[in-house]
Amino acid sequence: MSAKKLLMLVGDYAEDYEVMIPFQALRMVGHQVDAVCPDKRAGDKIRTSIHDFEGDQTYTEKVGHNFILNATFDDIRAEDYDALMIPGGRAPEYIRMNARVLDICRHFAGAGKPIAAICHGTQVLAAAGVLGGRTCSCYPALAPDLTLSGAKYADIAIDAAHTDGVLVTAPAWPAQSEWMRQFLAVLGTRIEV
Repeated sequence: MSAKKLLMLVGDYAEDYEVMIPFQALRMVGHQVDAVCPDKRAGDKIRTSIHDFEGDQTYTEKVGHNFILNATFDDIRAEDYDALMIPGGRAPEYIRMNARVLDICRHFAGAGKPIAAICHGTQVLAAAGVLGGRTCSCYPALAPDLTLSGAKYADIAIDAAHTDGVLVTAPAWPAQSEWMRQFLAVLGTRIEV
């Protein structure tokens, strides 16, 4: 395996598990992961949130951990990265309003580079207009957003993931292990036991 350089787009109130676990796991297997947030620098913190499914009509939200960014948004160049990752939570609602975030997504999609998005992360891809003709999953309440963006919604189990070419998506954090497994396969990462 050759190590890849990955860009992770995050923001305040990104889903805790969807930021922490991939960031650590991808680094554990040798990839470089630069986590960035618009208007923030390396060393700045974002607050994460923990969403849970407790029988309500939607998820509940609790304060998560503080996550320290390791790269500066203004300094990154999409061309320097092999793959893009977008965690969910409420952060996508904010970062999808940033024109440069959308340009970054368009770069990865246009270049055919791997993209992984989970839960609400697909909101950013929909806003960038890069889901037309693709099949992908998301948090179920966002299915209309995917359809309106020209994508076909993959209605899969909450702990499943879906791969369409180099696009790997999943509904929510219970799919973390399957989402990561499929993304690592797209990256060409092999783990032997």
